Amino acid sequence: MFDEKIEQMLKRYELNTIHDHENALKEIIQEVVLLGLWRSKFYEKAVFYGGSALRILYKLDRFSEDLDFSLIVPEKDFNIKKYLGAVKSELELWDFEVSTEEKNESTIDSAFIKENTLIHLLKIDVNLKTHKNALMKIKLEVDQDPAAGFTIELKYHLHPTPFTVKTMALPSLFAGKMHALLCRTRRTNIKGRDWYDLIWFVKNNIPCDLYHLKNKMAQTGHIDVSEALTKEKLIKFLSEKIKGIDFDLAKSDVEPFLKNLEQREALSLWSDSFFSDYLVQKIRVWLSN
Repeated sequence: MFDEKIEQMLKRYELNTIHDHENALKEIIQEVVLLGLWRSKFYEKAVFYGGSALRILYKLDRFSEDLDFSLIVPEKDFNIKKYLGAVKSELELWDFEVSTEEKNESTIDSAFIKENTLIHLLKIDVNLKTHKNALMKIKLEVDQDPAAGFTIELKYHLHPTPFTVKTMALPSLFAGKMHALLCRTRRTNIKGRDWYDLIWFVKNNIPCDLYHLKNKMAQTGHIDVSEALTKEKLIKFLSEKIKGIDFDLAKSDVEPFLKNLEQREALSLWSDSFFSDYLVQKIRVWLSN
C-alpha cells in the first residue's frame, strides 16, 4: 500500500509538535511533486533552487514552504500547466487528493497545489497532529527570465523512490540567497529564513558566486550593469542591510521552520552585533582567501 510507504517516510522525522507533523507531511508531498516533475521531463528545461532545494537536496536543517525553479534558458512563453498533469497524477498515485490553480506574476509562472491537511492525515493513516480542516498549499514558482551565470548540478534523490533532480550548485544557490537577503525592500517583509540560511552557508564554508549575484542584482536594478561587484562592495551592502533589520521579526519568521529546541535556542544569539561583528567578519575572512 502506498500509505505504508508514506508512513515509512515519516519515520525519518522527529515528530513532537503540530509544526513538526505538518512540516514533515509537507516535505513528503514536495518530494512526490519533484518526482512527478522528473517523470514529466521538466528538468530538461528547469533547475530546482531556493530554500527547499537546500533542505531536500543539500540537508539544510530547517523546513521550507515553496518549491522554486528557474528555467535554464529564458523562455517568455513557458507555461507550467503542461507539467501539472504529471504532478497531479503522481500525487494521486500516492493517495493524495489534489487540485491545481494557475496564475501569472510578472516573470514568475506560478501554480498552487492545494491540499486539505486533515484529508491527507486520514489517508496516510498515522497518528499525526494537525489543525482540523487546515489547508495545505505547496507553491511552485518558475523564473522564466533567469539571471545568467549559475552552475548546474545533477543530484540523486531516494524518496519516495530513486530519481534525479537538476539543481543549482551550492555557490549559485548562495548567490540567490544573498540576492534575496540584500534586495528585499520592505522593512516588514523580513525573512528570518534568509538570515538562518546565511549562517548555514558560512558555517559550511560555501563560497558565493559573485558573478551570478551581480547579474541578479543588475537584473533587479540593485546595481548598475556596468558596475563590478567586488568583495568589498558585497561586505558594504551586507553591513548596511544588517542595520535595517528587526531581528526579533526575523526570529519569529524562521522559528516555525526549525526542527528542535536546540535550533530555537540558538536564535537568542541573533542581533545586530552577532551579524555585523561576527558573521560579516567571518565572510570577510572567507572572501579574502
